[in-house]
Amino acid sequence: MDIRFTDTENAFREDVRAFIHTSLPADLRAKVRAGYRISRDETVAWQKQLHQQGYAVPHWPIEHGGRDWSPIQRYILREELEGAPAPPVIALGINLVAPIIIAFGNDAQKARFLPPIANSDEWWVQGFSEPGAGSDLAALRTSARRDGDDYIVNGEKTWTSHAQYADWIFCLVRTDPTVARQRGISFLLIDMRSVGVSLRPLVTIDDAPAGQQEVNQVFFDNVRVPAANLVGEENRGWSYAKYLLSNERTGSARVGISKERLRNLKRLAAVDGERPLLADASFRARLVALEVQLQAHEVTTLRVLADEHLRGGNTPNPLSSMLKMRGTQIQQAVSELYLEFAGPNGLRIPGDACAADPDGDFDALRMMATNYFNWRKLSIYGGSNEIQHNILARSVLGLWHGL
Repeated sequence: MDIRFTDTENAFREDVRAFIHTSLPADLRAKVRAGYRISRDETVAWQKQLHQQGYAVPHWPIEHGGRDWSPIQRYILREELEGAPAPPVIALGINLVAPIIIAFGNDAQKARFLPPIANSDEWWVQGFSEPGAGSDLAALRTSARRDGDDYIVNGEKTWTSHAQYADWIFCLVRTDPTVARQRGISFLLIDMRSVGVSLRPLVTIDDAPAGQQEVNQVFFDNVRVPAANLVGEENRGWSYAKYLLSNERTGSARVGISKERLRNLKRLAAVDGERPLLADASFRARLVALEVQLQAHEVTTLRVLADEHLRGGNTPNPLSSMLKMRGTQIQQAVSELYLEFAGPNGLRIPGDACAADPDGDFDALRMMATNYFNWRKLSIYGGSNEIQHNILARSVLGLWHGL
């Protein structure tokens, strides 16, 4: 496999870099590099710039605002945005629910929901996990009972990231309680302003020092949802969820983010005091080993993207599980090296805003422990890495029982 980029692809990369250089504010770039969470307003403003440039939804079909780009062009765009570093896109709308609506939704749903998703006029969140139904998602109990032209929804979703910002939530709900597990589950779009929807913040260990809360519990108490908001067929939601999770796992590769973090760590470790940590043979060996793993992960990512381009269709790609596993493992290993570099400085309480230091070094030190704790979740969400081993064993290696 030739992984060298063509002259045309390199020219495309330069165009992307030029756009980022002229459009991404320096203070916002520093805030992302230091590890601070980005506000809703900052995220939406950046997303609208991407949309105006044609960079927001290039993976969508052309008739819905996408671009006729190759998988490599889309990969280059993502790598450059992550490596800038720029604020992450609002992935739950653009990369998760929108492809489901495109693949399985009706024309009215496409016309209603896709334009505001692309332009970040509406913020979406994911309603999958429940207490007792996380990695074992098929155990979910949130119910949706048909009542005339509506569904009446009751239940609870948890670990709902950024639900405090949300306009809409896409949910897996049980529409047929008489069948077990994956059968009887449907995919429903719910307006967060509906009567009976309520939130409770979940404060995690990485939130407390920064005063920033990310995840929530969402409760549904006799919430009426128009039946027109059912995506696809009733009781077929599990199939749609598998397709969605395949997209989420492919997105977990995050090669650009890991590259940027390692570049920044090498810069910090090379100028640290009288004896830079980069001069330590053990630390340097671990850093180099991680870089080699990242290079191998990048090649694998490109191979999977090429495979998806050839596969086509709306079936999940089991190889996305491999990207999810390795991508999250590498990101966690990077965060561990950062924490080692920070030493006692990692115990400092983060401030509410970036320091004036243009390199963000001081703030980066203060945020290292917070980011380390936050990134523990990477190997769990989107289907835990242990589950991904089973998917690969079954779907790629042809193994089945006893694993």
